Amino acid sequence: MLRVSELNVYYDAIHALKDVTFEVHEGEIVSLIGANGAGKTTTLHTISGLIRARKGKIAFLGKEIQHVEAHEILKMGLAQVPEGRRIFSKMTVLENLEMGAYARKDRAQLGEEMERVFASFPRLKERRRQLAGTLSGGEQQMLAMGRALMSRPKLLMLDEPSMGLAPILVDEIFDIIKTINAQGTSILLVEQNAAMALSVADRAYVLETGRIVLEGDAQELLHNPQVREAYLG
Repeated sequence: MLRVSELNVYYDAIHALKDVTFEVHEGEIVSLIGANGAGKTTTLHTISGLIRARKGKIAFLGKEIQHVEAHEILKMGLAQVPEGRRIFSKMTVLENLEMGAYARKDRAQLGEEMERVFASFPRLKERRRQLAGTLSGGEQQMLAMGRALMSRPKLLMLDEPSMGLAPILVDEIFDIIKTINAQGTSILLVEQNAAMALSVADRAYVLETGRIVLEGDAQELLHNPQVREAYLG
């Protein structure tokens, strides 16, 4: 579904991504784990078209997208839930969700999509008339995920969904991630909480200072001594 090949990204003289290569197959949850500053968010932003790679290829559903504009990539079925939620705080929950569907042509089916999102996030339905900025951190994360799902993505990229959340809410968010995947959406998950990320993933890649240093079955990596020492304490 997604194939990233020898991706190289620079911030001026800083070489942020060095020959990053990985893939996501249809139906999978793939986790990208690593320490803060390893290049995880840069990878997602480059796939989304928000950052341009100096070298390398990104193919989504068989089409190269490394030179495609971000809004066109979204229309192709690739959505990102950004780090820090980035909700529209002065708009209602309902308006935020409607913004997620701005690129869709099939406006008649938006009500049906909204109900699907509310089924996954019942709390959003209860608070649909509320200003998004007044929601709790966990509810804002649910709203950011729901907004992305309104575009009906084939592949959903999640950037640090557990950041700043209480442990009980982290469990809830990850249960929802598994449900979204079970309903047919492939997921690329970037997460500092390596234990949670590996527990829900099919496969995973470990990113260190801009390079992928390990890859494999998520359960195998969960029990890999190198990963345990570096990321699982």
